[in-house]
Amino acid sequence: LEARVKATLSPKIQGRLAQVLVDQNDPVRAGQLLAQLDDGELRQQVEISRAALNAARASVERVRADVARAEAVEKLNRLDHQRIADLLATKVISQADFDKVLEGLHVAEADLKRAHLAITEAERQVITAEKTLLYQQERLADTSLVSPLDGLVIKRDRDPGDVVVPGSAILQIISTNEIWVSAWVDETAMAGLAPQQSARVVFRSEPTRSFAGEVVRLGRQADPETREFLVDVAVKQLPSNWAVGQRAEVFIATNQKDSALTVPAQALQWRDSKPGVFVAVAGKARWRTVTLGVRGREFVEVTDGLVVGEQVLTPHDPKRPLADGNRILAR
Repeated sequence: LEARVKATLSPKIQGRLAQVLVDQNDPVRAGQLLAQLDDGELRQQVEISRAALNAARASVERVRADVARAEAVEKLNRLDHQRIADLLATKVISQADFDKVLEGLHVAEADLKRAHLAITEAERQVITAEKTLLYQQERLADTSLVSPLDGLVIKRDRDPGDVVVPGSAILQIISTNEIWVSAWVDETAMAGLAPQQSARVVFRSEPTRSFAGEVVRLGRQADPETREFLVDVAVKQLPSNWAVGQRAEVFIATNQKDSALTVPAQALQWRDSKPGVFVAVAGKARWRTVTLGVRGREFVEVTDGLVVGEQVLTPHDPKRPLADGNRILAR
């Protein structure tokens, strides 16, 4: 007995288990919180990253103010340069005065360029701080382990206080929507099988009771040693007590007749590769060759060789088979 959908709950990060909120046999819902890692350190990291982001944003505002100041200084020096250039043309000022004003303009332009580069750098620092905060928030979220599906907890592997690492199992969960029995079937029966065929399942825990099932999938690879392949049968109703991995027998209906002449399967014998049965005739066992039809687990259809009402014999002692002409005592 297997679940079609199953999952192992394990952490993405290393940490100490603070809580395990469910236990074996508990039903769970998708998105339900199942376990919690110790998140104290990661919460601090989130707060540190948030503070760094606020500082980076404040730095951007400061640099923008520096840009505005540099633009004002550059504009003032450009105006001075134009005015001094006009005066130089009329020989009112000296060349040395003009060179001094020109130098001031170049310094102002360089300061403005540096201010623009600073704001670019500050904006990139904001992006870095945002990414760092997002990363720390994702790590904090990884401390909460939630169920990936609606189902049932079948095994609990860890307890609070344990240190877990990525890939280590904490809980094992299955979906109870599709519970299958994976049955090994001999390859000689392959031609008679198809999806949606009805079946019955008998669990070893309740051998006197049958549970309805249906073929849902046929395997496409046979075992090279046993020459068997897997047939998955969905169980429509489970016993009150069941366990994943328990054994069961599966009986698949490959053919059906509403009315047929049948004999017990244990009465059927073979001679020279031909089937037959012994019938009671005048107190003696007589061999009768028959033609078989549909075969079941306990009974076999006979299409020719017998008529309704004839008494078919089975030996009381399997070690002493019947022979044609033996005197018999029917029981």
